[in-house]
Amino acid sequence: MPINILMPALSPTMEKGNLAKWLKKEGDKVKSGDVIAEIETDKATMEVEAVDEGTLAKILVPEGTQDVAVNDVIAVLAGDGEDVKAAGSAAPAKAPQAEKALSAEAPKPVAAPAPAAAAKPAAAPAPQAVAPAPQMNGHERVFSSPLARRLAKDAGIDLSRISGTGPHGRVIARDVEEAKAGRGLKAPAAAPAAGPALAPSMSDKQILSLFEPGSYEIVPHDGMRRTIAQRLTASVQNVPHFYLTIDCDIGKLLAAREEINAAAPKDKEKKALYKLSVNDFVIKAMAVALQKIPDCNVSWTEGGMVKHKHSDIGVAVAMPGGLITPIIRKAETKTLSVISGEMKDFAARARARKLKPEEYQGGTTAVSNLGMYGINHFTAVINPPHATILAVGTSEERPVVRNGKIEVASMMSVTLSCDHRAIDGALGAELIGAFKQLIENPVMMMV
Repeated sequence: MPINILMPALSPTMEKGNLAKWLKKEGDKVKSGDVIAEIETDKATMEVEAVDEGTLAKILVPEGTQDVAVNDVIAVLAGDGEDVKAAGSAAPAKAPQAEKALSAEAPKPVAAPAPAAAAKPAAAPAPQAVAPAPQMNGHERVFSSPLARRLAKDAGIDLSRISGTGPHGRVIARDVEEAKAGRGLKAPAAAPAAGPALAPSMSDKQILSLFEPGSYEIVPHDGMRRTIAQRLTASVQNVPHFYLTIDCDIGKLLAAREEINAAAPKDKEKKALYKLSVNDFVIKAMAVALQKIPDCNVSWTEGGMVKHKHSDIGVAVAMPGGLITPIIRKAETKTLSVISGEMKDFAARARARKLKPEEYQGGTTAVSNLGMYGINHFTAVINPPHATILAVGTSEERPVVRNGKIEVASMMSVTLSCDHRAIDGALGAELIGAFKQLIENPVMMMV
């Protein structure tokens, strides 16, 4: 029978995606593992591989279509030996339409959803020798492969009861086969207890009524902006933040940076193989500081504290329409030149939306640097599952008092945001103190 090809969930936060390009056309043979399309998610453009084999009988969603919901049918595959024309004619007339955005010509604001009950933040599983549960989004959707969904449906098994062993807890075909044999099934989840109601927010209609008709235009939110809004709102509501600010004298750092860059080896075209930035030193210093204060290198879960062995530093990169935090893995083990090279590569691919999910998901902390914009002080919102984030301001000459005399020094202010559930004030002060010592004495990072 014909096989429906569904819009895949390519990340735990993805609810809709844009079908950027079809790499196969109707009538083409498709093998398992063939790349058939390119999908734009909220963070990147990713390739989609075929799970089943057959002939592409019908494309239901043309390339360039935006806001295609996850699990919508985007194409139909005729299996081996099947009549391709019959499979194509049996396909739905069209795919489910994406939700229509507001338009300036005929503004019809969508009513705000009814105030929802405040729920506890979703907790990552405590470390234990069991398969991770399948991840779900806010609508309790289980992340699974198209083949796994089809096998589960045929077997009459509820996907939410299957323990996923794929990437990020995704349910794959092997998990369904295990469930058929009675293994890997979970007990039905109990209904969550209702929490206190949130204060109602203004609806779109109420907001637009405050402005003169014709004096504005409405730009629909894309997937990235919606994801940023959802995650940061959840962070502010559920994570108790506190902030620690300290001033760092980076005179030695600037001198070391200039000396290292001057001595950098050159390629055949006599271009330096690397050029360190102040942010490269910041990343390294934060990584080493977390190793010195390991009780801060943690993630909060309801089941227990997750203590990380390595310092995986997420670095905020601005891109059109939002930002993304690619991660320097095991940054404490890497040289400044390696960190610099990775960051240049990440930044270029982030702006082109070519990062892979494993390159920006996870991490143990993050760095947000607005110094290049002349900002000398700000606070940053923690990005769960991190327990900290470091906000870095600009370096500037300021008067300081040393031995009773006023001198001019190159100073930089940094602010550490901490999750008070995981890190107390004194512990956070130890971490930012360790960072200050390293950034003011960069030679200590090399030890």
